[in-house]
Amino acid sequence: MTSWTTRRRVLVRAGTAALVGTPALAWMARLHAAGSLRPTPSQSEGPFYPVEIPADSDADLLRNGALVYSQGVDTWVEGRVSDVAGVAVKGAVVEIWQSDHNGHYHHPGDGNQADKAFQGFGRSTVQADGTYRFHTLRPVGYAARAPHIHVKVRLDRRELLTTQLYVAGEAQNARDSLLSALRDPADRAALTVRFAAPRAGEPLKAWFPIVVAA
Repeated sequence: MTSWTTRRRVLVRAGTAALVGTPALAWMARLHAAGSLRPTPSQSEGPFYPVEIPADSDADLLRNGALVYSQGVDTWVEGRVSDVAGVAVKGAVVEIWQSDHNGHYHHPGDGNQADKAFQGFGRSTVQADGTYRFHTLRPVGYAARAPHIHVKVRLDRRELLTTQLYVAGEAQNARDSLLSALRDPADRAALTVRFAAPRAGEPLKAWFPIVVAA
């Protein structure tokens, strides 16, 4: 278990007052207060889901086989997958895919122009407590799209959710057609999270809780 998760558990035991300090714990506090959670909004898969799952599809997108990717902003994307009652969806698999720092995907529809050192696609198996974790880069915008990461959740052969994750504070968010299509501000807020370094010089961290209806 990572130190990030360990610190979170310590604060949970310390009481609800301690939860306010981090997005992850504030979300858990709201769950206890409300007794139920709003399902994460779905969004389109987009045209660049892999035609074939790559041989290297682990949770570290900054390493592709023996190649190490050093472009972009080093980032950890973490979260918890639960149902609307807050129960962890054990055994689920979270997939993410995104462009490299130049806005290119590993996909023939984008000319397979992505940097070969960037894995571009990864999978993380949900732990017993519902958590998942990816090492990747802060997403970048391209064409008319705001910076985003594609997300899919599977459980066995079932696809539970396909959506997209956005960066809070990005000026391009207001002009992104897919994000703007969500008319309910609560839906837009559910897909828009803060990317920030806990301390100067450290990688960015983003906490993205995923709630599935199934």
